[in-house]
Amino acid sequence: MDNSGKEKEAMQLMAEADKKVKSSGSFLGGMFGGNHKVEDACEMYARAANMFKMAKSWSAAGSAFCQAARLHMQMQNKLDSATSFVDAGNAYKKADPQEAINCLNAAIDIYTDMGRFTIAAKHHMTIAEIYESELVDIEKAIAHYEQAADYYKGEESNSSANKCLLKVGSYSAQLEQYPKAIEIFEQVATSTMDNPLLKYNAKEYFWKAALCHFIVDELNAKLAIEKYEGMFPAFSDSRECKLLKKLLEAHEEQNSEAFTEAVKEFDSISRLDQWQTTMLLRIKKTIQGYAGDLK
Repeated sequence: MDNSGKEKEAMQLMAEADKKVKSSGSFLGGMFGGNHKVEDACEMYARAANMFKMAKSWSAAGSAFCQAARLHMQMQNKLDSATSFVDAGNAYKKADPQEAINCLNAAIDIYTDMGRFTIAAKHHMTIAEIYESELVDIEKAIAHYEQAADYYKGEESNSSANKCLLKVGSYSAQLEQYPKAIEIFEQVATSTMDNPLLKYNAKEYFWKAALCHFIVDELNAKLAIEKYEGMFPAFSDSRECKLLKKLLEAHEEQNSEAFTEAVKEFDSISRLDQWQTTMLLRIKKTIQGYAGDLK
């Protein structure tokens, strides 16, 4: 379907909306229904934005939604303003990630001012995802995931908070901020191990914390594993715990072949993801005479 005509139509609507805004600010315009004109302009900007979307003109759509958002704010329609900023952010996401972040931050400011922290947290997550995948700025992604977790916790949405914290933990470990990663993985593991529906996941978080300990210090890892087994007996029977003990043994003996063999055996049954492989390689590099990869 050819939507090129939609772009033309949208531009005409934008021009009409601009005229309405200008005339509403004039003395006569203010006397004769200035506010109605601003409301009409808001509607026109939103319609234009949707036409731009149909024509896949994402930046133009974002800009039109922003115009609507600012007018809504001018009329003290905070919720409509926030919604328009979110619409703008979603349009800009496809063309201008930084502008998308600016719009979403504007929406977040309004939502937090209104005490709507759950929805603000959701948009912090979206910003974090843009930093992750589009702008590749992991430290900024971490900051937004932390803020989202904070707001979710305040609203007692613990599983959503944990989801954000696990992202922070994984990225902190990638950036070699191991104490921070360990604290987060232990915190999430502890909060899930008492939940009948989530306790199965606790072993995965203890395993991740133990890997971070291992990179820092072998003895630390040994003590941590003993602590986790005491806290969560099911961890002892897990394949992850058994692998950790084999790896500790291989590390003590400085035997890189035994280390690789244990990892291979584990990976043949439970595939290791990119993060786990990276952490295991970092541990293996601490074995003298290390060469090559894991498998």
